[in-house]
Amino acid sequence: MPIDVDKIVAIDVHTHAERSSHGDEDEVALEYLAAAKKYFGGEPPRPTTQEVADYYRSLNMAAIVFTVDDESGMGRKRVPNEEVAELAHKNDDVLIPFASVDPHRGKMGVREAKHLIEEHKVRGFKFHPNTQAFWPNDRTFYPLYEVIAEAGLIALFHSGTTGIGAGMPGGGGVRLKYSNPMCIDDVAADFPDLDIILAHPSFPWQDEALAIAVHKPNVYIDLSGWSPKYFPQNLIQYTNTLLKNKMLFGSDYPLITPERWIADFEKIGIKDEVRPLVLKENAVKLLGLKGGAA
Repeated sequence: MPIDVDKIVAIDVHTHAERSSHGDEDEVALEYLAAAKKYFGGEPPRPTTQEVADYYRSLNMAAIVFTVDDESGMGRKRVPNEEVAELAHKNDDVLIPFASVDPHRGKMGVREAKHLIEEHKVRGFKFHPNTQAFWPNDRTFYPLYEVIAEAGLIALFHSGTTGIGAGMPGGGGVRLKYSNPMCIDDVAADFPDLDIILAHPSFPWQDEALAIAVHKPNVYIDLSGWSPKYFPQNLIQYTNTLLKNKMLFGSDYPLITPERWIADFEKIGIKDEVRPLVLKENAVKLLGLKGGAA
């Protein structure tokens, strides 16, 4: 049964399948998770795709779900894209599958992206320039974007700082420079038909992210990864005005729960007429969800 947009209360555009339904936990992933726990606080779960579906169904929400392919940059095993897509389709009343392909896979990555689009019907691709260690505007990786753009899908890029590697010696080898959203401005200019989501408040480059989203019609911002109580004033101002139709609810689950995010979102100075846009309506339009069906 497809997503009934009239019945769900929100669409979370940023959730992670942290663990495969098959096999043991990856040791490298657990090492970075330990550092992330200190950064975010608490003890976040390690959900499978099915567990993400069950959780969001209990909240009467829908969610975009993905893994992150950073095997070459981080050395941690990815959850198979095929598994994420298969389980998302089995739970298509609440889940929308995105995939992740490390741009360093080159021509094999392009082939994989085509396969995931054609055979597994993914709706977009997640990129993490920090952990994948690449400049998004390097034209070496443009063939991968071309495949996504030609299919009319979405490219979601991590932007700003990251909790991955935070506090580890040398930041775990993770370099923040790759996530400056100005690199995505080049991609948005070169691929005007490619819908792009800048993930997270882009600290320390918040103004750059806002400028790009105002300037480029194909660029949106998801508000995941931060509690709204920490949003800078300029982000709140633009959410209420120039970017009210381009801001998207995202939690970064399981690192932040949607319940906590929404509870904090209700306490900040967002206009009443803007809240439903952020929580659901902007995502419905971007994802092309119509009449209760994906």
